Amino acid sequence: MAFESPRRLARALGETAPDGDDWLEKLPEAVRQAVVLRELTVERVQVPGGRSSLVVLVRRADGSPAVLKLAPRRARPESERAALAHWDGRGAVQLLEPFLAEGELLLERLHPDVSVRSLPEAKALLEAAGTLRRLWVEPPGGDAAHPFETVAERTARQAAAMRAGAVADAELVPLVDAALAVREELLAAPPEHRLLHGTFRQSKVLAGERMPWLAVGPDPVVGECAFDLARLVRDRVEDLIASSSGSATTRRRVKRLAEALDVDQERLRGWTLFRAVESGVRARRVGRGRDAELLLEFAGWL
Repeated sequence: MAFESPRRLARALGETAPDGDDWLEKLPEAVRQAVVLRELTVERVQVPGGRSSLVVLVRRADGSPAVLKLAPRRARPESERAALAHWDGRGAVQLLEPFLAEGELLLERLHPDVSVRSLPEAKALLEAAGTLRRLWVEPPGGDAAHPFETVAERTARQAAAMRAGAVADAELVPLVDAALAVREELLAAPPEHRLLHGTFRQSKVLAGERMPWLAVGPDPVVGECAFDLARLVRDRVEDLIASSSGSATTRRRVKRLAEALDVDQERLRGWTLFRAVESGVRARRVGRGRDAELLLEFAGWL
């Protein structure tokens, strides 16, 4: 199969790790092998696609539609596989074959071009929140034996990068200090430990056949629900920043989502602050200045 990797994927991989080009170079052969081994028929590569994986729309030998997803090791595809297997289609896309080669997933076909972002904002938030709630389950094996990264572990790594960013750019210091302080407070007494999507937002909820909306593309983590919900608070951040009432709308959104999903409002505000600052610092580090500006202004409202 001859194809060109989506530009969005190539650009994103170039921002993250030096082995990105090597994985991209091997990608055409990996796709060919996966297609031949499973007798798949390729329809098309999903464009623009994701920032960490290649998504190929395929048909299986029996003619049924499916999605072949390939991701580099640093995108933690095996963690995604384990989470999807545990959810078993409840609120998330169904894993069709549990045992594929490392970095390869064969998934239920949803409607890749129809996400809840296509709905009016209030309806989109409601549907997204309802989908997210279904994912918050006990991790496999309980708190001690699950195979997933924890919120404490993931945010520790992120905190180190944030400190480095503040050292390089003094303008970031006040927000980074506030975000790191709230992280310490939140980790002192987490109210629960659930399996979380990890990178949930409106574009991660696609229309399906067996259920109206299903989540895709998790980067699963175990921790408190407020951490997962925090990313949803800032959805459509560009619209919030452009609005004269953006700050007030953000506060109302925190309150509404916290109440709807029975999450402590202050904990949600705190994780929203941390995650917005972390994303803003990371965006600035890789040269996405406009994204960084939006995220850091949003964080300042919290």
